[in-house]
Amino acid sequence: MCGIVGAIAQRDVSDILVEGLKRLEYRGYDSAGVAIYHDGQVERIRRAGKVSELKDALANSPIAGGLGIAHTRWATHGEPTEKNAHPHMSKDNIALVHNGIIENHEELREELKSKGYVFKSDTDTEVIAHCLHEELKKHETLLAALLATTKKLKGAYGTVAIDANQPDKMVVARSGSPLVIGKGIGEYFVASDQLALLPVTRDFLYLEEGEVAEVRRDGITLLNSDGEQVEREFETSNIQHDAVDKGNFRHFMLKEIFEQPSVVADTLEGRIVDNQVYIETLGDNAAKVFEQTEALQIIACGTSYNAALVAKYWVEHYLNIPCLVEIASEYRYRTTATIPNSLFITISQSGETADTLAALSKAKNEGYLASLTVCNSPASSMVRESDFTLLTRAGTEIGVASTKAFTAQLVSLLLLTISIGKAKGLAKETEHDIVKALEHLPSEIQKALDQADDIDKLSEAFSEKHHTLFLGRGQQYPIAMEAALKLKEVSYIHAEAYAAGELKHGPLALIDKDMPTVVVAPNDNLLEKLKSNIEEVRSRGGSLFVFADKSAKIQDSDGITVFPVDSSYSVTAPIVYTVPLQLLSYYVAVIKGTDVDQPRNLAKSVTVE
Repeated sequence: MCGIVGAIAQRDVSDILVEGLKRLEYRGYDSAGVAIYHDGQVERIRRAGKVSELKDALANSPIAGGLGIAHTRWATHGEPTEKNAHPHMSKDNIALVHNGIIENHEELREELKSKGYVFKSDTDTEVIAHCLHEELKKHETLLAALLATTKKLKGAYGTVAIDANQPDKMVVARSGSPLVIGKGIGEYFVASDQLALLPVTRDFLYLEEGEVAEVRRDGITLLNSDGEQVEREFETSNIQHDAVDKGNFRHFMLKEIFEQPSVVADTLEGRIVDNQVYIETLGDNAAKVFEQTEALQIIACGTSYNAALVAKYWVEHYLNIPCLVEIASEYRYRTTATIPNSLFITISQSGETADTLAALSKAKNEGYLASLTVCNSPASSMVRESDFTLLTRAGTEIGVASTKAFTAQLVSLLLLTISIGKAKGLAKETEHDIVKALEHLPSEIQKALDQADDIDKLSEAFSEKHHTLFLGRGQQYPIAMEAALKLKEVSYIHAEAYAAGELKHGPLALIDKDMPTVVVAPNDNLLEKLKSNIEEVRSRGGSLFVFADKSAKIQDSDGITVFPVDSSYSVTAPIVYTVPLQLLSYYVAVIKGTDVDQPRNLAKSVTVE
C-alpha cells in the first residue's frame, strides 16, 4: 500500500531516495518523508501530500548523506498529516519506515509507554521504532535487535531501519509485505518494488516470508525467522522499458488503456501456435493436474474478482465443470467446503494482495489438487507460493485504476480455460474457434480505441451526474461491474452494476431523468431479453447510453444514445466491450477534474487487510 526506498552508498543518496518515491507514489500518496544520516546524526524531513511537496522541502533544506530511508504513505492508522508521515523515530538515533499493519500495536504501545517512551504519532508504525530501540539495549547488533523485535509483532510488515550509532548499515524485515534488495557496485538499495530501483540497479534479491537482513556497502547478511543464515543469489531483472514515463499522454491511465492491443499481443505471444494453445511455462505436471481437475475455486479482490467472474462463464460453458468465485477477504475468514479434485486459482496484479495471499495460505490445508496464480509480477509472493503460475505480461501498471492488467487477466484466463479443456478432451474445433477470436482481439481493441474522441464527447453527458447504473447480462454482467468500479474509482460518481434481469427486483426504483443507465449490449443469445430491460428503463423516463454491437439493431431515439462497438466473436466480446467503458470513465474523470492516476483514498497494491 505504501512505498519504501532505502540506500547505502559512498555517494549522496537523497536524489535516489526521492526518485524512488516518485516511482512508487502510485502505491500511496498521502504523505512522504526521508531520513538521512548526516554529520553524525539522522536528519528527517516529512511532508503531508505528494512526493513533490517533499522534493520542494529538500530543495529548500538539502540533506546530503550516504545512508538513508524514505517512504510514501497510504494512511491506515492516523490521518495523513506530517506527524503521521514516515520515517518514524525513536529517541534521536533510530529511524524506521514500514508497510503493513501491526495488529497488536495498542498492546505494544501501552507496554512501551510504561517504559518511558513518548509517542508523537497516531500510527502503528511508531511502536516498531520504539521496540527496536528497546531491543538494542539487549543486543549488540541492529540486526539481532530487529530479529527480536519481529518476534513481538503480529500482523504484516515490510520494514527498514537505520541507527545513527551504527551508520554503516541498514536492516530490513519482511512478513506479508514485499521487500527487495538491489545491488550496485559498492552500494546497496532496498525498496518495496524493484520499479523504484531500476535507475540504479538491475540486480535484485527478494526477501522471503519471515526473513531479516543487514545491508552494508560491502554486502548483505540474510537470516531466516529462526536467525539462521540464508544464502541466495541475486537475480537480474529483464524489464525492457521504463513504465514511469507517460510519453505524450496526459495521464498514465490513458497511456495504459492505449497499450492494451500490444499487451494482449504480448500475453498471447508464444502461447498460440498453429491454431493451438501452448502454455509450456506452467510445467510438465500441469496437464496431469488439469486432467484430474473436476472443479475450480477462484479467489480474487476488486478488478481481479471481476475478471474471475467472466472466467466462470467460460469455464462452465466450455469445460462443463463447476467454477466457484469468491472475494478473498470473505473466503479467508469463513468455514469452507472443498469440492473434491478442485484446482485453487488466485488472481492478482501485484501478487502481494494481502487477503488473496492469506486465502492461498489457507487453501494449502483445504485438500485442493494444486494451486495456480494468474499474476503480473513474476517475483511476487503469490508466484513463489503457488504450484503453477500464468504470467499476464501487462507490464508495470502505474494508474491506480487497473485497465491493461484487467484485459491481460481476461486473456490469460481464457488461455487457461482452453489449456484445462485440452487436458480434459476439449474439441479441436472449439479450440480453433477461440484461438481465432484471440488472434483478432488486438485489432478489435484498436478499433475501440480509434473511437476515443467520440467517447470523449459522450462523457460530457455525465459531467453533472452523481449516480450511474450499469446493466449487463451473461458474461457481460461482470463487465458492467468492472465499468461501475472504474467510474466510481476515478470520477467519484456513485456507480452500481446489476444483472439486467434484476431490474424489476428493486433497481427500477432508482430510475429517473438524473440517473443515467449504461447498458452493455453485444449481439448474443440474451440480446432480445436485454432489449426488454432497456424498454423497462426507457418507459420510466430513464436516460440510456447503450454500448451495442453494430448488428444488434438498437437505434438512437428519444432517451437512448447508442455507441457502436465492433466485436465479431462472442467469446472475446467481454474484453472488447471493456475498452470503451474504460475510456468513458477516464474522460468523465477528466471533466470532473479528479486526480485520475491517484484517486483519493486509494492505492495500487493492497498489501494490508
